[in-house]
This record gives sequence, C-alpha cells and structure tokens, in this order.
Amino acid sequence: MVKQGPRPLVICGPSGSGKSTLLKKLFKEFPDTFGFSVSHTTRKPRPGEENGIHYHFVSVEEMQAAIENGEFIETAVFSGNMYGTSKKAVENVQRQGKVCVLDIEIEGVKQIRISDRLNPLLVFVNPPSIEELERRLRGRQTETEESLQKRLNTARIEIEYGTTAGNFDVVVHNNNLNQAYEDLRDFIVRELETQQGQGINVSLNRVCDE
Repeated sequence: MVKQGPRPLVICGPSGSGKSTLLKKLFKEFPDTFGFSVSHTTRKPRPGEENGIHYHFVSVEEMQAAIENGEFIETAVFSGNMYGTSKKAVENVQRQGKVCVLDIEIEGVKQIRISDRLNPLLVFVNPPSIEELERRLRGRQTETEESLQKRLNTARIEIEYGTTAGNFDVVVHNNNLNQAYEDLRDFIVRELETQQGQGINVSLNRVCDE
C-alpha cells in the first residue's frame, strides 16, 4: 500500500494525556504537512463530534464485517468499544502528499510494530501522573465512575508499555504543555528533515504566531 512518501506518524497515550491538544498545535504550526487518519469506532459520538471528521461511527456488525474483509491495518477493543485504522483512511491522506497521523491505542501500536506495512514514527505521550490523569478525565464529565476506573486501569497498563525502552521512538512527557509540544515538534522536524535528505517530498512550511 505504501510506496515512497513521508513515514506516517503514530501518536499514542492514555485518554487525557493531552494528545489531542498537542496534535492541534502541530497541525496549526504546520498546516500543509499533516493529515489526520480518521479512525472507525463502535462507540457513540460525544457532544460536538461529527461522523467522518472525528471518527467514522459504525455499528459492531459493520466493524466486524470490515475486519473480516481485510479493510483494517489495526484494530483494538478499548473500554468495551472497537476501534480501527482502515487502509483507505491512510491512503486518503497519503494521496494528498501529507504525513498521515494516526491516533491509536496500545493494542493497535503492537499490531503495527510487527507489520511491515507502515514503517511509522512512534510517539508516546506520557501524562504527569495517574492522579493528574484522573483529574482531567473527571473534568470532562463524560464518564461514569465505572468507565472512569476502567480508563485509569487501562492507562496504568499503557504507561508501563509506553515508557518501556524500545517500544516507541520517543516518549513525550506532558508535565508542561509548551515543553511537551517543543519536544514533540523538534523530534518530528528532525525526522522529516532526514526524510527530505533521502529525497522524500514533504512540506515543512511553518505558520508562526505573531
């Protein structure tokens, strides 16, 4: 599926770790560089989420049929819901000549790591602490107590895997948002400049805040 082109960027971290905020800053500073891979999920939309923009919201039956049809690069079950990255979602971004960004769970990362299909850059976003993670998740007011505890238990497993040497190309410690973003941006720019030196065409045009 993937010929010559910039390596996809896989970003992973517990719910509430700040992945979405970091990605928004990245897309704002480099508006021509990245394209978001829209994942499929069987969970219900949250307030403000739009089908086809935040996720492709599908039924369990639709998701299972697509998996059996070989349409996904990776799939995972998280908090009782199915998630997956389709081949088509990645191809749609690559056709635009952009770095495809995949925001996925640990189980998906494990599947991608043993596949030769993507050869992505792997980034793990590590929250300051489980306590801070709990505070952020409670602040969203989108979880029941049961689902919150499930997310926290999952987060402990994710943090252990994510901070183990060799599982990711870089671990971004999100204790301070500005510093975390600087660390993420510097890593990505270095990698993309290396790829440019290898003859891969990718835009690194910046938009700077005045």
